[in-house]
Amino acid sequence: MIPNLKIDGERLWDSLMDTARFGATPKGGLKRLTLSADDKLVRDWFVAEATKYGCTVGFDEVGNLFARRPGKDPSLPPIAMGSHLDTQPTGGKFDGILGVLGALEVMRTLATAGYETNAPIEVVDWANEEGSRFSPAMLASGVFAGIFSRETAWETKDRDGIAYRDALEGIGYLGEERAGDHPLSAYFELHIEQGPILEAEGETIGVLTGVQGMRWYDVTVTGQDAHTGATPMRLRKDALVGASLVIAGIERIAETYGSDAVASVGTVEVHPNSRNVVPGEVAFTVDLRHPDDAVIDRMEADFRALLADTCVARGLDWTESRFWNSPAVRFDPRLVDCVDRAAAKHGFLRRRMVSGAGHDAVYLSRVTPTTMIFVPCAGGVSHNESEDAQPVDCAAGAQVLLDAVLAFDATLARG
Repeated sequence: MIPNLKIDGERLWDSLMDTARFGATPKGGLKRLTLSADDKLVRDWFVAEATKYGCTVGFDEVGNLFARRPGKDPSLPPIAMGSHLDTQPTGGKFDGILGVLGALEVMRTLATAGYETNAPIEVVDWANEEGSRFSPAMLASGVFAGIFSRETAWETKDRDGIAYRDALEGIGYLGEERAGDHPLSAYFELHIEQGPILEAEGETIGVLTGVQGMRWYDVTVTGQDAHTGATPMRLRKDALVGASLVIAGIERIAETYGSDAVASVGTVEVHPNSRNVVPGEVAFTVDLRHPDDAVIDRMEADFRALLADTCVARGLDWTESRFWNSPAVRFDPRLVDCVDRAAAKHGFLRRRMVSGAGHDAVYLSRVTPTTMIFVPCAGGVSHNESEDAQPVDCAAGAQVLLDAVLAFDATLARG
């Protein structure tokens, strides 16, 4: 019999606001870069709080932090919940943080009620999810899942030339446990949506069925620097005009493949970037996303054809390389159903949806059954100091997380 345990929403909100002092910015957001002094402070806070509620705490060789509460059957791998505590340089109080503190609130609720689960329960803080100090993003969960090697993480350097391993050791969170030598029965991740759909539709819970595929590209278009006054239009090889035509075409490619397709150009660098010089080189990045990898294949083909046709027609040279490929993820149907039933139990308006952003759950899905829970954020704004969420929605997400975890735990008891 699964008990009717109730999350303390006020306690959860107090924790969100309390930990927001670590790395607080003047505009009300957070700058808590991974493995920084402020990251250490929030980790220390988490360790103390989890220990207070009867958890044992450990961390692995890339800084992933685990707080475990024992279950009736120690032979069962733990059911994990979590996200990340690091932020963007101008981040908010909820992205990632809600997932860790919401999971901590689940643990507090179990401890306060004296309820013993069948499997051990863990709260996880995955290190370097944002990738804003050490690139790429989701680095430590990637090592845990076997995507990256330990050495790749350790040797990665920030802009000041500080190696990841040295920064990790410097804040006292370089563990001995080999990343990935930590089997899990399942993984649940609570998160703000980081988009506008739930708020616009008046819904409280997003039941995540997966994460869309993502591909990033680096492109350079090369023409010829020339004097703007002395070079006739017909004789120019203007790299910026060529790149602009490609950029505009990338938007049309996304529109071709329906509402689930998105495409963006995030950075543009113009050389020599002088007022009276025809640009001779433009470097830019491309981001293509869709829930179906087969569709991304077609988007990629269209993008490459557009790039080639545009450059050939204008006498320009180009290079293009795929920088990153994250295939589409399908979450475990059993866990998805646990979340759906938990939301229905409390009468929360909900929808099944696919995440447009990447999360640690993407990599965790390769090594354990995984799903996610979304709650609304104000205006869909995230990665921004104005990022905001309502206390009632945060509490609802944590409540669904608790009930979904207990429902899955009950299935482990039945074998």
